Amino acid sequence: MVADLVRTWVAGWAVSRGTPEPVEKPWGFWIEVAGTPAEVGRHVLPVAEEALVRGAAASVTAPRTWMKTPAEPEEIAPWLPRGWEVARKDAHLMAADLVATGPVAPEGYTATVETVGGGVVHVRVRDASGGRAAQGQMAVVGEAAVMDRVVTEEAHRRRGLGGLVMRTLADHALEQGAVLGVLGATDAGRALYETLGWKRHATLAECVHRP
Repeated sequence: MVADLVRTWVAGWAVSRGTPEPVEKPWGFWIEVAGTPAEVGRHVLPVAEEALVRGAAASVTAPRTWMKTPAEPEEIAPWLPRGWEVARKDAHLMAADLVATGPVAPEGYTATVETVGGGVVHVRVRDASGGRAAQGQMAVVGEAAVMDRVVTEEAHRRRGLGGLVMRTLADHALEQGAVLGVLGATDAGRALYETLGWKRHATLAECVHRP
């Protein structure tokens, strides 16, 4: 099941970020990422096996290439060749059965929904002065919705806005025929998503090539 969730996450993430379509490789998928100094692309491995990790790593020559796979970072670290390092240890693969809730913005806030190129749904929450308070987006692939870039501005945290964004995205995903939600979360995001009924299915080991 975890491998299938990773494949769904890859497909939806690429749509959400507007990248080229993921390219299948012997170890998983390659996604080219442009427009960010932190990353030129990423290999995503649905299964964390030593031969696959070593094969993906050996194919890389460009610095700032990432590799992500469902495993504990300590498990795959010994498989990484010289020039690679574990970059993050706080990433999680999560999923949930989607449920409609008809969320309403708290007093003093308004939420808007917009669908942009490629069918990506954006939710934006603004305060009474029109300032950005929270936002998030998603892409539907088949019967799954991949949630992405859910952020609440620091001055507006602990007011339920993250939950508002997630519930609004879920309602619109259901309208598009999705029944399952998938996302990659940090530790902080995981705490929020678990209060909304999301379940953690695996740690996502995140490594980067920095020769």
